[in-house]
Amino acid sequence: MQVVSAEFIKSAVKPAGYPESVLPEVAFVGRSNVGKSSLINVLVNRKSLVRTSRTPGRTQLINFFDINHAMTLVDLPGYGFAKVPLAVKKAWGPMIRGYLGQRENLRAVIFILDVRRVPNADDLEMLDWLEEFEIPTIPVVTKVDKLSKNEVGRQLKKIAEVTGLPEEAFSLFSAHTRRGKDEVWERIGVATEEGAESTS
Repeated sequence: MQVVSAEFIKSAVKPAGYPESVLPEVAFVGRSNVGKSSLINVLVNRKSLVRTSRTPGRTQLINFFDINHAMTLVDLPGYGFAKVPLAVKKAWGPMIRGYLGQRENLRAVIFILDVRRVPNADDLEMLDWLEEFEIPTIPVVTKVDKLSKNEVGRQLKKIAEVTGLPEEAFSLFSAHTRRGKDEVWERIGVATEEGAESTS
């Protein structure tokens, strides 16, 4: 997809604060520091549309971005970081479930995992939520440039075993080399087109 315009719309924590829109939405979710912001920035060809941080747990709001005035990308708060304040942790679950369960124009969720990390209980809970709400899921494994080809293969096998998803379900991505960018966009395109057909 050729991105002509990419603009921040607003942040929200509750459905009442979401932007009023009928455009298809694609959300991004993953553990803190998984490379979520970098993935979005590479997809839209912007260096800092989404702020990246070396401090896990920095994103604590739902952030909406308009792409080409044709779709909305949604950056969901990262989960699973121990140093986030307890009050933030308690608010996270209802905030995310509220979005996943109530956003009618949500077409797909990009579920992001770091290739170097075996999925944990938080990751598996998120997968359960996506299944519960019957949301089409696009699994993406990031930071594949950090490992050798053989190591990526071994890690992908472990990730597939833990999540119960087939290895071929995962798109391999690197923000550094931009590997996987076109594939992720293709999968987003399929998801948004299928969603439009099912609601027409």
